[in-house]
Amino acid sequence: MKIKTVLRVLSLICLVVSFAMLPPLLLEIYDWGHDISSLSMSMMTGIILSWILYSSSGTENLSMGIREGVGVTGFSWLTASALGALPYWFSGAASYTDAFFETMSGFTTTGATIFTNIEGLSRGILLWRALTHWMGGMGIIVLSLAVLPFLGVSGMEMYKAEVPGVTAEKVTPRLHQTAIRLWSVYVFLTLFETVLLYFGGMSFFDAFAHSCSTIATGGFSTKNNSIAYFTSPFIQWVIIIFMFASGVNFSLYFLLLQKNFRGFTEDEEFRSYVTIILLSAGAISLALFIAGKFDRVEYIVRQSLFHVVSVITTTGFIVEDYNLWPEITKFIFILLMFIGASGGSTGGGCKVSRFLILGHQLKAEIWKLLHPRAVITARMNGKPIPRGTMDSAGAFFVLYMFIFVVSTLITTAFGIDVLTAFTGVLTCLSNVGPGLNALGPVENFAWLPGLVKWLFSFCMLAGRLELFAVLLLFMPGTYKK
Repeated sequence: MKIKTVLRVLSLICLVVSFAMLPPLLLEIYDWGHDISSLSMSMMTGIILSWILYSSSGTENLSMGIREGVGVTGFSWLTASALGALPYWFSGAASYTDAFFETMSGFTTTGATIFTNIEGLSRGILLWRALTHWMGGMGIIVLSLAVLPFLGVSGMEMYKAEVPGVTAEKVTPRLHQTAIRLWSVYVFLTLFETVLLYFGGMSFFDAFAHSCSTIATGGFSTKNNSIAYFTSPFIQWVIIIFMFASGVNFSLYFLLLQKNFRGFTEDEEFRSYVTIILLSAGAISLALFIAGKFDRVEYIVRQSLFHVVSVITTTGFIVEDYNLWPEITKFIFILLMFIGASGGSTGGGCKVSRFLILGHQLKAEIWKLLHPRAVITARMNGKPIPRGTMDSAGAFFVLYMFIFVVSTLITTAFGIDVLTAFTGVLTCLSNVGPGLNALGPVENFAWLPGLVKWLFSFCMLAGRLELFAVLLLFMPGTYKK
């Protein structure tokens, strides 16, 4: 691994994170709040660290291979989280362990929080929480790709290591153009939702903060009761629509821009994503109706659809405590946590595309047993699935289950009950946010032992970077030339 290449890109990451603290600082100055010093000190610390890292990288043009891409990706999220934790720590709102957990949860768009009184935080800190989601949603790395060529670094390997999904495909011939166009869609959706929420009755600050969390599929709210604070059905429907939109593969939006509506609607992953949502929401609505939990059909449908979309897109917003719902609904939510959103979206989980690939592979293997002499090829969207893609999907599930089982075992060793530990690890590894039982939708993660918070932070990072990029950081061969 070429250390100088890694250091140069890390210097850029530090600079991006540092200047992202400027809007919260200006808001805090406008409010004449008590966190002006904590935000300004954090910003200056990041700028100084950026200068040190850049000075250590030399001045020559640097190339980036697979090792450098993996190293930059993993260390960028660690560096961003370590630096982004400073405003919480300097303000005295949290210990550094809690601050790091909160920031990792923000950048990985998990949404698990350690704060017990969110409304007691200053608006500057709340805006910083929202911005960690927003930057992490599309990826600090993808943002950086727009300017990497000007730093003398080629970033394709980093792009492939960071973008969530089965494959990372450029939607334009030039990599920095890809990053810019992805962020253009991202910014448009954020501003569009902000306007709708504002006209729906939210303050502009709340509308923008919740839009950042929605489009990033993060889940941080400015209110203790999350979206339940806002009783407006219009606000809830707007958030449902934009959570759904953020769980779609962002490359499909380029088909819409090209007026290729058929290519969008006939995408196999998109159709499966919609089907899973509708079937799950229907089953939960029926279970709630039979249980007599609510008395209005529209309300039952809205609550069911809201939480199904919130969980499968791994956003984590809540309007009801589904810990109190029938057991079958909680099992459906657990399945949705495993499945996750579409590949190439801001959502987490295993991704719908991977389940489709393994399903097609299983179908092909069964047909081979029935017709031993036939040449049968697994296909998706009418195209043969490359053998390497199928192997990668299978390896991902093995690694996912390994990390899940080991992390759950370690968590239960701290005396935490099985359901809490099971869903706590699952919600962090899939970047969902709330779990079940003692980590349910109306609970928080503040009570967990410090070592468990560090373990969960690792799970959040591993899930956000699709496991392999994090695993390679621990392999000695990554650092050898």
